[in-house]
Amino acid sequence: LCSKVWGTTIEKGDAAIRAQLEKTLEDLGTDYVDLYLVHWPVPGHHVDCYKTLEALREEGKVKGVGVSNYAWEDYLELKEAGCSTPLVNQIEINPFLYRKNTIDKFEADGVIMQSYRSLRDGKAMSDPTLLTIANAKGKTVAQILGRWCVQRGFIYMPKSVKTDRMKENAQVFDFELSEDEMKTLDGLTTPENIKTFVALYQKCVNRDTSKDGSMDGVKMDITQD
Repeated sequence: LCSKVWGTTIEKGDAAIRAQLEKTLEDLGTDYVDLYLVHWPVPGHHVDCYKTLEALREEGKVKGVGVSNYAWEDYLELKEAGCSTPLVNQIEINPFLYRKNTIDKFEADGVIMQSYRSLRDGKAMSDPTLLTIANAKGKTVAQILGRWCVQRGFIYMPKSVKTDRMKENAQVFDFELSEDEMKTLDGLTTPENIKTFVALYQKCVNRDTSKDGSMDGVKMDITQD
């Protein structure tokens, strides 16, 4: 069981975070979650939020604490505050946004990388490179994207509401991609994709907070690749 603390709640602080968790536990019909994440590194608030999650872990209501959408520089703020190492950092990871330098830094520090948008929200299903590899393997494009993620050692989280797609997306353990195929997929990340990521990061860290729409406190110089 995994859940996240939303930006609005992160800004409001300890009491709001605890209230949100209680509502989540009530909704799930349980007395704990396995993993609780800071959804966005809200400037000036995310470190205190993380400390509340650490306290909830000590109280037994949270088994593990992690982060989501953290740049390396956000993570360094946790380290400087003496926080424990997050179990995971959940970020967008797929061949079209493969930020190897950032990923390597987190993994070297013991943080497991969890991929969301592993299938790129379905936007890559007609990509010629993926279609060529999929046809050669007798697999679907979604399965190629999933296998790339698994083979690179990331936690793979495909998203679908359709049972047949869920089954398809899970069938990524009965084949392997060659080294050349992996390198080809690695090369699909473009400078434009990185630029789009940076703009989204800067837009979203203050989303749904009192500073929504502003760049107040937003890091303008982060590790991008």
